[in-house]
Amino acid sequence: MAKNLKGPGIYLAQFAGDAAPFDSWEAITAWAGRHGFKGVQIPSWDGRLFDLQRAAESRGYCDEIVGIARANGVEVTELGTHLQGQLVAVHPAYDDAFDAFAPAAVHGKPSERQRWAVQQMLLSAKASRNLGLTSNVSFPGALAWPYLYPWPPRPAGLVEAAFDELARRWRPIFDAFDEAGCHVCFELHPGEDLFDGTSFEMFLERVQGHPRCCLNYDPSHFVLQQLDYLEFIDVYHERIKAFHVKDAEFRPTGRQGVYGGYQSWVNRAGRFRSLGDGQVDFGAIFSKMAQYDYGGWAVLEWECALKHPEAGAAEGAEFIRRHMIRVTEKSFDDFAGGTTDRAQIERMLGLASR
Repeated sequence: MAKNLKGPGIYLAQFAGDAAPFDSWEAITAWAGRHGFKGVQIPSWDGRLFDLQRAAESRGYCDEIVGIARANGVEVTELGTHLQGQLVAVHPAYDDAFDAFAPAAVHGKPSERQRWAVQQMLLSAKASRNLGLTSNVSFPGALAWPYLYPWPPRPAGLVEAAFDELARRWRPIFDAFDEAGCHVCFELHPGEDLFDGTSFEMFLERVQGHPRCCLNYDPSHFVLQQLDYLEFIDVYHERIKAFHVKDAEFRPTGRQGVYGGYQSWVNRAGRFRSLGDGQVDFGAIFSKMAQYDYGGWAVLEWECALKHPEAGAAEGAEFIRRHMIRVTEKSFDDFAGGTTDRAQIERMLGLASR
């Protein structure tokens, strides 16, 4: 039977804050429900909304989280573990910047911070199981990213060694998620070692095609890289287990292109936009998702350099709803068909007289 995509959902990471209604699980899920969303993706690091340690240890707590959400008209779609996943692998050039993603006790201590991140991912596997979730959205981290552009020329074997180490760190995490019955869905993103299809394949080969190594499809990052985001679905649809609905635009000038010239988001040639304000062909994307029987959630991730977040959220639920396709279980030309048998087939092919 054909699968139908679920939605609309919304990632709460960009909305959580210290002011109501964004400061508690009860209030923010009610807010999401009022805007017409049917699902919410949880930023697992945000203690104002969610206690990851408790969720890993207590099914009762998870039942409470799910119950509050359902009372407000929404389901939990996935846990987001972007910040913790990022810290599984950090190049020393980024140590100071990424310390902000971890507790103060491990600041300035890269090895301890990395162990904390791995433990967080293992907790998120248990929490996902307790919540009844089958996908977890994350970042893989990066060791090779500072050497993206080969100038000066990279030493032979540098990239390969980085990917070998990245795979070594993630294999036991994948095994834990396998035990929990949940996929790890990487958001391919500049700044991560896995930022496009080729780099994902390099990693996938090194984890021996682990069945829990999957993808969170986000076309906005591919627009900014000038990658064919529709063909990407054709190539990798079997690994796509989560979907961020995010728009973007790329308008190169005589002064800047993909790299953006160190400009702010407002002044970059490539910018994230609210749904419908960018260049992504979502009609084609949702059609591809229907074609390949994607049965997961379509989750708005709001990131826009111009529009207010609440306006983006208010418009986003209806935008996703308009693009969702109820997959047909019959062919449009069934009315013209009839019963067939082997003899008829042979007659139609001119084989009956042989």
